[in-house]
Amino acid sequence: MRGESTLFIAPDHPAFAGHFPGAPILPGVVLLDAAIHTVLESRRPSTDGDSAGTICQISSAKFLSPVGPGEFLTISHTTNASGSTRFDISSGSRKVATGTLVLPSFP
Repeated sequence: MRGESTLFIAPDHPAFAGHFPGAPILPGVVLLDAAIHTVLESRRPSTDGDSAGTICQISSAKFLSPVGPGEFLTISHTTNASGSTRFDISSGSRKVATGTLVLPSFP
């Protein structure tokens, strides 16, 4: 299964507060949260959109380039036969993060 979504990182995103004054960069945990949310929403059969309480394992994650205020991100993912999901996050042609998630199966 493949999927893709886009995300705009608003200049006033609360994650920039204190991270870092004068040179704001988006914390990696926000990128991971976006990747997990994107993958869960593409896999969930219901339309309720509720992924709260879903447990997942981050098998690997690499942060390759900082993300600043006002960037548009593309989150793409592919689920392989073993059930793990590979994700890539890019800003234009620049790859900013990549990794692998292990998520629950939905009936």
